[in-house]
Amino acid sequence: MPHEFDGAKYRSASSHQEEWGIRLMDELQLRGDERILDLGCGDGRLTYRIAELAPDGFVTGIDSASGMIEAAMTHTRPNLLFRRLDILDLREVGEYDVIFSNAALHWVHDHQRLLAAAYQALRSRGVVRFNFAAEGNCSQLIAVLHQVKSTSQFRRQFDGFDWPWYMPSVEAYSELVRNAPFRDARVWGEIADRYFPDVEAMTKWIDLPSLVPFLAHLPEATRESFRNEVVDRMVDSCRQADGRCFERFRRINVLASK
Repeated sequence: MPHEFDGAKYRSASSHQEEWGIRLMDELQLRGDERILDLGCGDGRLTYRIAELAPDGFVTGIDSASGMIEAAMTHTRPNLLFRRLDILDLREVGEYDVIFSNAALHWVHDHQRLLAAAYQALRSRGVVRFNFAAEGNCSQLIAVLHQVKSTSQFRRQFDGFDWPWYMPSVEAYSELVRNAPFRDARVWGEIADRYFPDVEAMTKWIDLPSLVPFLAHLPEATRESFRNEVVDRMVDSCRQADGRCFERFRRINVLASK
């Protein structure tokens, strides 16, 4: 089942994702007439910017979360469309010059199927440009989540819980891409460590999107105590002497053509 997110709240908690996305857009060097697909478009801010860069083309943003699509649809342009659609349900053939995704694909577990669908949806000589979480990403948060999940208060409540993220090593993902039919494929890692300016900024990021699948699995009566324990441990782990909060971010980048 797809995770549900509050798109409006995500806007105020995702400044680093937006920074990464703007850099990726600059790399695309668009002519301006491309047909472009944004996988996991979130609240649509970046998708709208891409549409501005392709005024004679057309841009489609898809996301499985209805809250994200509701927020995205507040952005309107004649060459822009948003659809609620799971990435793995993509069935289009030869439609797009560019398939773009920023900080979203670690929410997708079956990347063999994802890469096959993306390849099928590309036009000849079309390109994919992905950036998503790699092994070692958010290592302090992940350690804290495992610690709190394993406490006596919550251990049994997480029976049957499916870990929400796929964060492969660069080596493992390179092998996966090599086995796909792309040509001129490149996969590389990136260190994107971040200092949140203060505890409040880090807490917003923890609350949304990070904690959403964990809280959805818990009974309502214990959600607040789980959330507070995670936040408290993260503050203890990440807060620096100057009040900023440090977390490790590791990324996988993909650039490949058809």
